Amino acid sequence: MKSQSIGVLVADDHTIVRRGLVSLLSLAEGIEVVGEASDGRLAVDLTLKLDPDVVLMDISMPGLNGLEATRQIKKDVPHVKVLVLSAHDNEDYVLQVMRSGANGYLLKNSSAEDLYNAIRAVYTGHAFFSPSVSRILLDSFMESGNSQSDSPRGEPSGGRLTSREREVLQLIAEGKTHQETADLLHISVRTVDTHCNNIMKKLDIHESAGLATYAIKNGIVIPPR
Repeated sequence: MKSQSIGVLVADDHTIVRRGLVSLLSLAEGIEVVGEASDGRLAVDLTLKLDPDVVLMDISMPGLNGLEATRQIKKDVPHVKVLVLSAHDNEDYVLQVMRSGANGYLLKNSSAEDLYNAIRAVYTGHAFFSPSVSRILLDSFMESGNSQSDSPRGEPSGGRLTSREREVLQLIAEGKTHQETADLLHISVRTVDTHCNNIMKKLDIHESAGLATYAIKNGIVIPPR
């Protein structure tokens, strides 16, 4: 696919932002954009097809968000590095990103040089975080103290859901009908119904508004910023 260059797949649902990133990366020596994805599902598919070295991943994307896309990529092709590029810098998002298996977290207000350095860092096996993200991780680590949990504040309740259930919940919370969800996931409506019933039982939430609220609070649906 490439020789000396670091192959990067850019995933962002905003066309102007995505094209801007592609243009910016074209100026960097030793970095080559090998593909673009407008949503998380396409990012997963293209990663499996193109085998990039690094996926530059937005968090807030419709259909399949960047967190779930990262989980799937790290599960299916763990050698591919994922660098999250996001405007969100609050603690909940940062910790969920790290639990997803991402190799770095860069804020969208970073400089072009930081972006280049971040890509090169994760490619060579190092982590890279924006300063404010590093502070959040350090504070969380310090607060965890003698906690026996592997994660600083424990797994969010959404962790009880399977990967497929999180996909279904995101689509339903975004207002998709069961038929639309079935079409997008290439499964039957009956299977969607089954997933929805299981989600409601696990979360003990039995109305659409409650599911949407839960999805937003737990980072399954991430409002654009």
